[in-house]
Parts: sequence; structure tokens; C-alpha cells
Amino acid sequence: MKKALLIIGMALCILSCKEEAKATVEPMSDVIKETVDDDKNSIRKDGESTVLIEEKPIQKEKSVKQLKEELTAKGFQTFDYIDEKTQDTILMQQYFIAFLKRGMIRNQNEEEANRLQNEHLAHLGKMYELGYADISGPFGDDGNIRGITIYNVPTQKMADSLANSDPMVQAGRLEIEIHPWWAAKGFSLR
Repeated sequence: MKKALLIIGMALCILSCKEEAKATVEPMSDVIKETVDDDKNSIRKDGESTVLIEEKPIQKEKSVKQLKEELTAKGFQTFDYIDEKTQDTILMQQYFIAFLKRGMIRNQNEEEANRLQNEHLAHLGKMYELGYADISGPFGDDGNIRGITIYNVPTQKMADSLANSDPMVQAGRLEIEIHPWWAAKGFSLR
């Protein structure tokens, strides 16, 4: 008897929830714009579908002068110039490219080489997470230069130290060759 009452109670609860849900749902095609959560999120009609848009606060960008002062205070080498076409001030920063070259010690067995590769990738990931490296990747051929890492640090000595702490370099499987490299601050690859 208790089981039967429990089953009937659950069924009534489920049915009432379904009916309540049907009564409160508006057709999506009727929703044109609704502000939710104090204008931080909104719903708008986009064609026949409804899209939830999350608005993010706009952060004021730093001026070239402010960015240059911050980088200089941290020890980075910079210079700026005026782009003749756009009349924009372009800030250049010195980075360091580490060429990862085939090392002299490549006699590791497959298990050891795989372990070193995993540690190498973890090292590069850590460099990226800490903000020391901006981009890394292997070359697509099987040449002597295996890949590059671009270090975003103030000195070549620091870039050299970070690059040489790579487990693949320490094992002799890779060697490092570092060169200073200039790039416009804030520009992205295309």
C-alpha cells in the first residue's frame, strides 16, 4: 500500500511539473529582446533562433606610452615609430627566438624518447602559462632545426636559461640557438 501511494504521489508530481512548464514557456519566435541579469546577458532573436549573448565589460586599453613605460620598467627593450600610412604609433618589443636543433645525443630508446617528449611538451606548456613564451611549435620537415619557441622575457640570458632547462635539451636530444627578434606589440598572426 505504501509503495502504491508513493508511486501515485511521484506520478502526480511529475505531471504537475510538466503542466507548469508548459504554461510558463513562451514560444521562442515571440522573444525579440529581453534583458537579463542587469544588462550583463540578453536574449535576442537572430533569424529564427534565439541566441543568449553575454556582454563583457569593456577594458580600457593602455596607451602606447603607458605600455612602453611598463615594459621598460620590467627591463624589456622597446622602440616606437609612426606608421606613415595609418599615422598610428607602433610599439616594437624585443623578443628572443630559440631554435631547437637536433642534438648530438639521440640514442635514447623509444620509451625514454617518449618520456622526454612528454616532459618537453610539459615544459613548453609551463613556459606559456607563466608568460615566458608566446608561441612554440615544430617545423614540418625532418631537418636539423626541429622547432622554435619565442620567449617574451627581458634578456637573452633569461631566454637562454629557460630554453636550456627543457628536459630534451638537458638530455642532449635538442640543442638551443637563440637570437633577438623584434615584433610589433599587440599584433597577432594571420
